[in-house]
This record gives sequence, C-alpha cells and structure tokens, in this order.
Amino acid sequence: MIRQLAFDLPARPALGRADLFVSPANALALASLDAGKSWPGGKTILVGPHGAGKTHLAHVWAAEANAVLVDSGALPGADLDALAREDAVALEDAEQVAGDPEAEAALFHLHNLLAERRRPFLLTASASPRDWGLELADAKSRMLAAPVARLERPDDILLSAVLVKLFADRQITVQPAVIAYLISRMDRDLGTARSVVAALDARALEGKRPVTRQMAADILSEISM
Repeated sequence: MIRQLAFDLPARPALGRADLFVSPANALALASLDAGKSWPGGKTILVGPHGAGKTHLAHVWAAEANAVLVDSGALPGADLDALAREDAVALEDAEQVAGDPEAEAALFHLHNLLAERRRPFLLTASASPRDWGLELADAKSRMLAAPVARLERPDDILLSAVLVKLFADRQITVQPAVIAYLISRMDRDLGTARSVVAALDARALEGKRPVTRQMAADILSEISM
C-alpha cells in the first residue's frame, strides 16, 4: 500500500495584533498592556501560566511600542546602556534570572537605566515576582513594586478560536464536533494546541482522510503517553 509522505514542516506562529483573539482569559491583561503610557513607574509584569499566550501579547506590545524583545537568558553580558536607549524593552521569562548573581544585577541595572530615561519596561513571567526567588535585595524591591497584569489559562472561547485558526492556516476543514472534543480533553495550553493541530494534519495527510473525532482521540492519547 502506497502512503503519502507527511513532512513535519515548521510552522511559524503568527504573533501580530490581527492574530490575537480576545476573551475573558486575556482581556484584562491586554487592556493593561494597551495602557502602557500610564504604567506606574513605566513598567509592568505580565504574569501567566505556560501556554497562556504571554509571548503573543509581548510581541503585540513590542510591535506597537517599538520595543526590543530580550530573552532573560541573554541578559548577562548584554549591553545594558544600548538596550536602555531603545524606545522600550520587553524582557521574557524574567523569573529565570533568579539565582544567577550576574543576571539579577543586570536586571537591576537595566531597570534603573530604563527608569532614568523614562523608557517603558515590560517583563513576562510565569509567577508573581515574590515567587521568583530573587536574592539581590535591590532587584527584588524593584520587581515587587511593579504592577502585575495577570493572564489566565485559555478558556473555551479562546482555545476554540485558536484551534479553528490553526486548522484554517493549514487549509484543513474540521467539523465543530472535533473542536468541541479537543477543547474538552486537551491541556489548556496554546503550545499544545499547535502541536495537536500539526499532528492531526500529518495523520490526515498520511492517510489521505479528513480529520475526525476518532483521529483527534487517537492523537490526544498519543500525546499524553
């Protein structure tokens, strides 16, 4: 039996404002980011669980604020003065600096430089700063003073919209029952949604058949193993 080969081609996630679905899970966080010009102290920490959409919101904000995006792992050794001369800065996974003296010191100095130059500073993290485990007292005090915008796990509305778009991006038509089945059983994680849709696309292409509820059940079972 000849089977069509299914290639696992990387799909670059769309992270613009037009690709952002708003639901009760992210509406308040988005409103906080949209009010960036009135942030107390010019900074805000976007807090939410893994897969809730922090990266997407950070990219939307960065595009509109002309901000540079920095991963926390790149903070030690970075040219902090140059960063602080940008229009704005977004630091992703900020909690990961905790326990690294050089990274914590860099966070403290970057914060101060941005504050002096009145540049907006957005940080993303999976937990509130009190739970990061920061050891540098000065850095900890600055983070504790920052307003927090909370992002909740994707709700049914958001997860459904994301799944429909992910399937549409791959030119796959699915029945509403398949979407309903997926959101009732899969992890509430946007990264998982991308993985599930990619796996269903490959399985459907390989078998030359449409995506069905049973296929969705099989893929979810395999992913959870």
